[in-house]
Amino acid sequence: MKEHLPSAPVARFKKIEDPHWHWLENRDAPEVAEFLEAVNLECDQWFEPLESLTQTLFDSHLARRELAVTGLATPFDHFVYWSETASDADYPVFWRHPIGNDFDHLDIERRGHECLIDLQELSTHNSFLELGDLALSEDEQWMAWTLDTQGNEYFDLYLRHLPDGETIRLERGIGPDLCWAEDNATLLFTRYDTTQRPATVWRRHRNHDDAVCIFEEDDVEFWVGLDKTRSREWLIIHSASKDTSEAHLVPATTPESAPECFHPRESGVEYGIDHRPGMFYVLHNRNAVHFCLDRAEEHAFGQWLPMIEHRDGTTLEDVDAFSWGLVLTERDHDSAQVHLRLMQIDEHHDVTRDEWLPIAEMPCSLGLADTPHFDTRQLRLHEESFTTPPRWVEFDIDSGERRLLRQQPVYGDIQPGHLACRRLWATSFDGERVPVSVVARADLIDRGPLPTLLYGYGAYGQTLDPWFSISRLELLARGGAFAVAHVRGGGDRGEPWYLGGKLEHKENSFQDFLAARNVLVEHGLAEERHIAAYGASAGGLLVAASVNLDPHAFCAAVLDVPFVDVLRTMENPDLPLTTAEYTEWGNPEEPEAHRRIKGYSPLNNLVPAPWPAVYLQGSWHDSRVPYWEPAKLYARLIELDSARGPVMLRTDMSAGHGGASGRFHAWRDVARQDAFILWALGLSRVEPTAKTTAPDA
Repeated sequence: MKEHLPSAPVARFKKIEDPHWHWLENRDAPEVAEFLEAVNLECDQWFEPLESLTQTLFDSHLARRELAVTGLATPFDHFVYWSETASDADYPVFWRHPIGNDFDHLDIERRGHECLIDLQELSTHNSFLELGDLALSEDEQWMAWTLDTQGNEYFDLYLRHLPDGETIRLERGIGPDLCWAEDNATLLFTRYDTTQRPATVWRRHRNHDDAVCIFEEDDVEFWVGLDKTRSREWLIIHSASKDTSEAHLVPATTPESAPECFHPRESGVEYGIDHRPGMFYVLHNRNAVHFCLDRAEEHAFGQWLPMIEHRDGTTLEDVDAFSWGLVLTERDHDSAQVHLRLMQIDEHHDVTRDEWLPIAEMPCSLGLADTPHFDTRQLRLHEESFTTPPRWVEFDIDSGERRLLRQQPVYGDIQPGHLACRRLWATSFDGERVPVSVVARADLIDRGPLPTLLYGYGAYGQTLDPWFSISRLELLARGGAFAVAHVRGGGDRGEPWYLGGKLEHKENSFQDFLAARNVLVEHGLAEERHIAAYGASAGGLLVAASVNLDPHAFCAAVLDVPFVDVLRTMENPDLPLTTAEYTEWGNPEEPEAHRRIKGYSPLNNLVPAPWPAVYLQGSWHDSRVPYWEPAKLYARLIELDSARGPVMLRTDMSAGHGGASGRFHAWRDVARQDAFILWALGLSRVEPTAKTTAPDA
């Protein structure tokens, strides 16, 4: 494998007067793209000896996966809807069929089928394609959708009369969210401000050319979003920062009505609402850090009556209302496990039945799947784990019976039954217990230590509930292990876990990640010299900051669209996301926040340290983490010339924050990532030479 050459292209593009490489932020300067293309070429040259492995991983991924995929059919009022992705297609086609009309969505002759939208066909005209939202009018005769064709998260709005009306583009460069009123004629959508913050809500009649602004959010820390209650009686305009929220209501049958505030915002108070006729249900954290549930009658928004009190060991995460009652999503702090609770409520608003839905295994992911009917008594549930592929189950409320609707198949030599999962508890620097999940082959997991990939995120309260991965199977088949560090800053142990890893507590996340790495070694599960780390976006910050703290902890790091220039980004309020992020990271105009952010921001803390081998990935159209953040880190690491292994950067010049939009393109990117990881862990089976030997920890 070719050695990294610090003399090119970093040396060629270096500007003595700009040691921090800030000139890369000028997207319009031709030399910026020239630099990134030169670095991409250098990266390709380094990967040449791994081309065969990359192709093997890609082929293995395809061989293990169901390629021709038919989505689960979902009935609405008049039609049943599903998607189909052909075996050689990057994108799905969405279909429907009239209910009760000899319906068989697998009918190869497509008798009675109506094509709603063919994304595969649209992709032939665009190098990038992402469907933002797709919404149907109440009578199911009109369809609206938003589409991003660049990757910069600016969407165009389209409208079509079903089944075969002309497609009309109504708006350009708006937000992704859509919502139909119940008059079959009125659409609500969002628009951005100059920093790409969803700041306004607009109403547009499908027969009129002009849209009317009905809501504007002036606070730069708040974003707006749209929703409609399952009861179909109310349209909801959400306005929220990272720690405060407010909702405005519009009657769904009279969308020309002015939005009415449900409850004025209170600093630090988050709330969400759902609805049954005559009653709103309010999930909130006012004087209840783990959230509680109140109810409020329709004619008395401000009078909240308690239903579920605050509890020390449980976070109440979500509430879904149906005609018969509620489905509650709750998270147990001790087990870091989510549970679903079914609560039936009579016409007097008394609870008549209160029970937990069964859990097939622990730990696992469990959630309410697409269940649009307000009156249904058959709930659709989604389940998966580190060892069980995604499955969709129908739960009958009356009988308690479970019926399997669909399970993702897995092909090849390693099956779910060949895998085993373990849950460890690491002790962090302050004595806090941090959950760590590990999955490996069942015949190896207790016979370690194994080369291990450690994954983490740790921000925004996002949970890393167990998920199954086809691409992960090649690592496991070759004798490696995959581990997840459920660090503070995420929501894995409820709301306190999130609060314990943000703002002034952010460095807890990094210490937790290193503690997770160490407990894998202490328990004999991971080879100390062969542990690689993976982080994307805010997870890239987690990994990069952890490497700065302990450069010897990992033999390699994959940093995908990593948020690594935290201080400079937060000092620029004109960038997308910045002002809305103050309550997550802090406002650097405040001296204490500036000191704190500067103390951990990876680019502010680079020194000539023995970093591991690094594979950085960026995206040219990324509006969340601009391409220049990984590019700056790459250039600075090359200049320091102190890493123990190669430092490489690949910038996708046609993608956004989520990477490539087509599934085959995305899978090829994953295969390249995995080839690097397997090489670093000593599992690549590439013939060792002086240039291909995996790096030492």
